[in-house]
Amino acid sequence: MSLTNWRILEIVEPPTWLSEKVGKFAAQLLCQRGIIEPEQVESFLDITAYQPTSAFAFGVEMEQAIARIQKAHEQGETIAIWGDFDADGITATSVLWEGLGQFFAQGDRLVFYIPDRLKESHGISIRSLDELRSQCQTEGKSLSLIITCDTGSTCFDALTHAQDLGIDVIVTDHHTLPDQRPPVVAIINPRYLSTQHPLFNLSGVAVAYKLMEALYESLPEVPQQPLEDLLDLVAIGLVADLVKLTGDCRYLAQKGIEVLRRKKRLGVRMLLEQCKRVGDRPIDISFGIAPRINAVSRIWGDVRKCVELLTTRDEKVCKALIEQTELANTQRKSLQKKVFKQVQAKIEQLDLSTTGLIVLADPQWSVGVLGLVAGQVVAEYGRPTILCTVENGIAKGSARSLEGINLYDLLKGQEHLLLSFGGHPLAGGLSFELENLQLLTESIDQKFWSQYGQLQSKAINIDLEVNIADLSKELFNEFKQLEPFGMGNPYPKLLVRDCQFSEISNANIRTQKGQKVEYIKTEFTLSDRNGNQIYGDWWGHYSYELPDTSCDVVIELVDNAFRRRYDVRLLDFHAQSAPLSNELPSLATSIKNPDLNLKIIDWRGRDPLDLDNHLSATICDRCPQSWQDLNSIIDRAHQANQALALVYPRPEQINGAIAWQTLVGIAKYLSRTGKEIKRSQLIAKLGIDDQDVLQIGFEELQQYGYAVNAIESPSGDGDSMIRISSITSTYDGFTPAKQFIQAANELAFQQQFFDRQLKNLII
Repeated sequence: MSLTNWRILEIVEPPTWLSEKVGKFAAQLLCQRGIIEPEQVESFLDITAYQPTSAFAFGVEMEQAIARIQKAHEQGETIAIWGDFDADGITATSVLWEGLGQFFAQGDRLVFYIPDRLKESHGISIRSLDELRSQCQTEGKSLSLIITCDTGSTCFDALTHAQDLGIDVIVTDHHTLPDQRPPVVAIINPRYLSTQHPLFNLSGVAVAYKLMEALYESLPEVPQQPLEDLLDLVAIGLVADLVKLTGDCRYLAQKGIEVLRRKKRLGVRMLLEQCKRVGDRPIDISFGIAPRINAVSRIWGDVRKCVELLTTRDEKVCKALIEQTELANTQRKSLQKKVFKQVQAKIEQLDLSTTGLIVLADPQWSVGVLGLVAGQVVAEYGRPTILCTVENGIAKGSARSLEGINLYDLLKGQEHLLLSFGGHPLAGGLSFELENLQLLTESIDQKFWSQYGQLQSKAINIDLEVNIADLSKELFNEFKQLEPFGMGNPYPKLLVRDCQFSEISNANIRTQKGQKVEYIKTEFTLSDRNGNQIYGDWWGHYSYELPDTSCDVVIELVDNAFRRRYDVRLLDFHAQSAPLSNELPSLATSIKNPDLNLKIIDWRGRDPLDLDNHLSATICDRCPQSWQDLNSIIDRAHQANQALALVYPRPEQINGAIAWQTLVGIAKYLSRTGKEIKRSQLIAKLGIDDQDVLQIGFEELQQYGYAVNAIESPSGDGDSMIRISSITSTYDGFTPAKQFIQAANELAFQQQFFDRQLKNLII
């Protein structure tokens, strides 16, 4: 059963001095996270108290890299930077472009190359390497050194090819290491260090910065620009790449956000203005800057303009590039939602009870959003996911996993089926011949079951229990002392008991220019029995998904700068139909499920009479439309000690516009022939089993001159007969019945949501 577990972390009583220093709640968080001793607390809170690690802690590899760069500087060689197309790779490329630009003339002795996401994969390819070398030769340059950033560790064939061409390579990267050291001058990758080393969690941009730190230290008389000016780029890449913000990662993020807040960099300042953020918090990066930078490669592939955006000093150029990033981000949101729906439709055809990993491919999917959609699938279905597009018989895509399941290890050993693969335990990119899809799926699925044995439940770790009265500016400022939050130092998740939702409404998301985006959120007021209230929102959900009963909720406290107040962001809730314990099953729903042993048979689209006669099952022939419906259906099956057989029509087949045209066609036929139709038959044809929505349709028909009458069935079975006659029909066949269509589509949304809740129980 795919459920979310609420795990309330043990409250460690903080020492008095710590509570007095940072506040009661912040002190509890620090103690929970093992930061208790005075010197630990000091270095965690005060950036000046932390002693950063030397770049030469990378040892001989860093020494070899610096020696080779110094040689290139002395001999006037041409250097190429080879980057990657996500935010970490783009900022890493920008760091090297500006940093090395202090030693080599940009555009003359220094060039950069980033693969096109829509045409190429991560890493170095032989074809692109040859093209870059030829381009340099055409321009009269002899390429003799390549420095990679955020890529290259596992590109053995391309690195060997570069060696054969007489091109030296320095790899700076942070992705999983190969079994053997690649044929390069130096490889600077923190994965060679121990897991406890303060540099171990550096992202690609941070490794690139460490290279520049070592170069600046080795040739201090050359650079004119302070090294610290690059730290805002480092902060963006670190936060965007979701690395653990511990050790030097935390230090560099803190220092970088200080630089970011000053807004000295033109492109960063204009990006912050575009998304209406200050730039003093990691959330300004993760929800403002990073999605816009990433969107360019996801939609258009080529991200060279992103490096220009982050490094240019031309305001006119920068403004034009900002508009492009905003447009790309808007298109990305729409495309991501479209692909996610298509992926969900394919998942419905799978037997999730026996599926360890979800592996899907479709030539219509854009490779640019597959990583994002795979992440959504992981969150929704609790399984590692690989999504691929297909072109010329080659499947190329992205993989995402969840905490505790090492996706890289699962794919390792499948090299004979893969054309390429690289990444982290939780994420990666890959390509393979489409004919190997089934064999690859079966191989990694078998390895999953043998290695992990079972599906892991989704979990939310709850840090603190608070009251609504505690959710104030003071609490927000307590938490802010502990920033930057991220991996390794997660944003506090708060439990509030016994509260209710009110003033619930849907809000459409729009662009800066007022254009509608296919995203939705629900806004609400959260209140307790003492009359305390706070505003909040629930992203990606509709208002009908919230219950009308008392709830325990998991939330985050957020700064709503636009409305100048502090709100909450809803993460999960559970109606008080069951007691809350330290490990409470939840579906972000209010499902009552006493023993969690309900067997569900998906028989939709098939004849209920074909069910095994020997199978004892409670028939569910109507899709639930509310929490009450859902709980009632589950309770009936539990009380009867039977399986639950779903036999209702698939709710995704409901379409308001089509239903209206069908209803009009039936009205014309009945009025012309004088015949009648059973209500059950009408429901089957329209796919709408809702009295209120049907009544709206009848009222719309009456507005166009049709008379609708319901007559009691002669058989007395309660299935009334519908008679429709034309009085003065004015319907032209094209005018849409907006109220009916909207009501039918809303019904479809509701049924699709609650249908998913039932299907989640099939696991």
